[in-house]
Amino acid sequence: MIFLTIKLGSFEPKHKTMKYTAFTAKHEAMGAKMVPFAGFYMPVQFAGINVEHETVRKGVGVFDVSHMGEFWVRGPKAFEFVQKVTSNNVAELFDGKVQYSCFPNEDGGIVDDLLVYRFNQEKFLLVVNASNIEKDWNWCQKQNSMGADLENVSDATSQLAVQGPLALKAMQKLTTETIVDMEYYTFKELTFAGIGNVLFSTTGYTGSGGCEIYMKNEDALKIFDAVFEAGAEFDIKPIGLGARDTLRLESGFCLYGNDINDTTSPIEAGLGWITKFVEGNNFVNRPYHENIKTQGPKRMLKGFKMIDKGIPRHDYRLADVVGNTIGVVTSGTQSPMLGVGVGMAYVDPAYAKLGSVIYIDIRGKLLKAEISKMPFFKA
Repeated sequence: MIFLTIKLGSFEPKHKTMKYTAFTAKHEAMGAKMVPFAGFYMPVQFAGINVEHETVRKGVGVFDVSHMGEFWVRGPKAFEFVQKVTSNNVAELFDGKVQYSCFPNEDGGIVDDLLVYRFNQEKFLLVVNASNIEKDWNWCQKQNSMGADLENVSDATSQLAVQGPLALKAMQKLTTETIVDMEYYTFKELTFAGIGNVLFSTTGYTGSGGCEIYMKNEDALKIFDAVFEAGAEFDIKPIGLGARDTLRLESGFCLYGNDINDTTSPIEAGLGWITKFVEGNNFVNRPYHENIKTQGPKRMLKGFKMIDKGIPRHDYRLADVVGNTIGVVTSGTQSPMLGVGVGMAYVDPAYAKLGSVIYIDIRGKLLKAEISKMPFFKA
């Protein structure tokens, strides 16, 4: 993540209050519509959200996700630190394994959701959301009572997400190590596009398979060009943040700031599977979340599909048949693959059962929907 103050090739930054990634000039040359996002100047779309969405579902697309944050955790206290600050059970990890988790806060909510990469017992990488880098870094420092060695390398790191069913086949051209058979949520350090020590992981945010590639900023442009050259025969395309959002929602993935935040428990958010109440996993504020699990949450994050024609949006009201408020939409869109409105909402437990009929208040009209299983679309 580079905060550019000089020209990058022929690129002259227009918004000097925002951060730019190493790929900004590439995006503009490819005709991207650029917008401010989480303090960065990012591409929201290239050819259009729906066509980009379909590209990832059926072929291969490339996202610039260099705005994400990366923290190294090293030393004899590394495991102890990560086990304390994250809700999942880090003891289940092995070298080369990735884990989805969250940082519980001291007030019953979530500081952020994140990925945990285990290199060994004394070396972990935490990958956090762009909008929360500073907050997460301060939180990690505050919780580091055991003295783990922490390093924030967010500004020195670039990242590409190459997603879609053809992604690994295309990227195999750029390394001699076998990657096409890598298991989901694993990673390797390898030589990629002639660059050593590249972190290659079979993770992503789309539900269509693929990989995420971490590199030093100085290697970013060479790898970017190699990725597009390798993917040319598969009709590889650049993809913006607009399709990233519709893809993740169709796949039932939470978005921090919409579906989870500083006030939502992972138990309420349906993230009990990353909140492990096992011996030795004494994460921050564990008793609070354990009590919610025991007593049952007072609200539950559930997926829904529209029955009536309409597109649900963030903060739209949920109602019962007579108009009483029973919840609120956290994310919503028109599913490009299904052709119907889908969304997530916090809903009263009485209406959370699959198939329950609910109503979405869309511009003053109560439109019928039903609680549905996620993911809405499975590639």
